[in-house]
Amino acid sequence: MKRVFGVLTVLMVFISGFALGGYTKDAGEGLTEELINELESSFVLNPRTRALINAVSNNDLKELTFNREFHSRHDDLFSDRLETKGITDQKSSGRCWLFAGFNVMRPAVMEKYNLSGFEFSENYLFFFDKLEKANTFLEAVIESRGKDIDDRELQTLLKKPVPDGGWWNYVVNLIEKYGAVPKSVMPETKNTSNTRRMNGQLNRMARSFAARIRGSASEGLTEDELREQKTEMLKKVYRLLVLNMGMPPDKFTWRVENKDQEIFEKEYTPLSFYREAVEVDLKEYICLLDHPAHEYNKLYRIRYCRNMSDLSDMEFINLKIGRLKEYALKAVLSDEPVWFAADVGKANDTDNGILASGAYDETSLLGTGAGMTKAERVKYRESIPGHAMVFIGVDLNEDLPEKWLVENSWGTDIGNDGLWTMYDEWFDKYVYSVIVRKSHVPGDLLKILDTEPEILPAWDPMRGAFD
Repeated sequence: MKRVFGVLTVLMVFISGFALGGYTKDAGEGLTEELINELESSFVLNPRTRALINAVSNNDLKELTFNREFHSRHDDLFSDRLETKGITDQKSSGRCWLFAGFNVMRPAVMEKYNLSGFEFSENYLFFFDKLEKANTFLEAVIESRGKDIDDRELQTLLKKPVPDGGWWNYVVNLIEKYGAVPKSVMPETKNTSNTRRMNGQLNRMARSFAARIRGSASEGLTEDELREQKTEMLKKVYRLLVLNMGMPPDKFTWRVENKDQEIFEKEYTPLSFYREAVEVDLKEYICLLDHPAHEYNKLYRIRYCRNMSDLSDMEFINLKIGRLKEYALKAVLSDEPVWFAADVGKANDTDNGILASGAYDETSLLGTGAGMTKAERVKYRESIPGHAMVFIGVDLNEDLPEKWLVENSWGTDIGNDGLWTMYDEWFDKYVYSVIVRKSHVPGDLLKILDTEPEILPAWDPMRGAFD
């Protein structure tokens, strides 16, 4: 009986091995008893390590690694600083790219109308961003209807069909098509301030539509018939957006009081307001990236890095970080705010608004250290540019930047009243993109824009950074 039971046990383990991914002769080495013993003996329990266990396991790691020596040397003084007013708050949403885009434009509006403060309606353009992304996703499903469901590009799009995230080109696409309105015309709602549930509804709806389109295609429906289905699907998306975000205005009256207590009143459409109020030519800006996983001094285009199906994907000139810094510095010294993208998840003292590798010292306490190059961090998904902000100042020492003043969109409750100090070495490690005027970039580099771009796949780490 015992022998039969033993045979059955072996058979069950053998079968379960296939169920869990397959038994092969080339399976990797498991955690053997000898290896466990070796690992255990590598950690020596002594008074110091016992103290470390007690300290680390019973306390907040952020507080334990707070580098007091670094903070004692820190100051938030800047030799050059743009005049700005007010800190915006994206709250619990992934709209940093849009907030940062508007923060580049806000100073021009305040100066033009002599205002003490001003904010665009992020909700207005966010509405159309969601609608456009839904259409872009459904178009991609139609175009790829003949591909296997496990196609890598299709699976990448299915992961987040209608995400919050975006890049600078998303801002440009939206504002040139739909214009802009003041925040008072279309204010925030509960679901734009916290987009998790709305996004769940949108993504679930988009995936169900994808299944329907692919099913219809397999039954022989033509492309025109599939697009008729898509139109009916977009009507449902539009309804869901209105319920969550409100109805976008076709026209509105803007009534505002300036610094001299003079009241200004005028009727606009969103496009006429943008053209009058925003004296910034968005076509004069170019996207520069430090994408160390790819060859520098080349033009690249990322598949499906756009929010509108009928417009081009994002293109960028790939340059070493020192060049990005050089042109960002020129812009800031010309009193121009600079949109940039970075990995704020690294070395970020949110309590004091400091971005610096020395702000916390985990290595001394834990003995850890990644030891990866910037290119390796990107390739292995250790670091991606997940947040967009704006440079509004710099602190120079003998004409070289020591630190940068950053306007964030996380409200005033964290950071230094909503501002951050970025040290220059942090810029080198964790900044990936800047948007500057073409006039700040040498002509030989601008010629790269006329070359044929190398196409990067939709799963490139830069495309999904903000998703």
